[in-house]
Amino acid sequence: MIKVLDRLLLFLYTLIIGVSVVFFLTASFGWVPIDTSANFLRNLYYEGSTAYPAIAIGLFVLLVTCRFFFVAVRRGRGQAPSIDQRTDFGDIRISLETVENLSLKAAGRVRGVKDMKARVSVSDAGLDVVIRAVVDGENSIPELSEEMQRSVKGHIEEITGIPVANVSVFVANVMQSQTFKSRVE
Repeated sequence: MIKVLDRLLLFLYTLIIGVSVVFFLTASFGWVPIDTSANFLRNLYYEGSTAYPAIAIGLFVLLVTCRFFFVAVRRGRGQAPSIDQRTDFGDIRISLETVENLSLKAAGRVRGVKDMKARVSVSDAGLDVVIRAVVDGENSIPELSEEMQRSVKGHIEEITGIPVANVSVFVANVMQSQTFKSRVE
């Protein structure tokens, strides 16, 4: 909600600044007659119908400037994304990075998997885990994938107690075997 409000404020702030710059540029180039500028300034001082909107816009711009200054200089909360659970004894927070590392550990136990990356997201049904892997070309890819899915799902649910809704395996590449055959000529 705060981000939407900040975006709206930024839009209005930019619009007001843009209109003001266009006004001052047209006045600076002499495209606005001096009599019109003088009448506007006179109305700004003596007419409430001109002064009150100008005061309101000025206060709005000042408040938004203070808000943006505060947002720019405040320290970030620095909290990593996490999964929060409530127990009888208190709250438990498990970072998504921890769950990603658990996923990599479980997937790494599967023979034939060489290089992996994991990404975890939270959905209403539980955790969604995506494993990107490089496998050797010696084993069946569907069997490796199913074994990784079972291993990751079981390990995460056992360690964290959080249900895993989906484990997707993306085989990015097949690693060439390192066996060298000598050639005799």
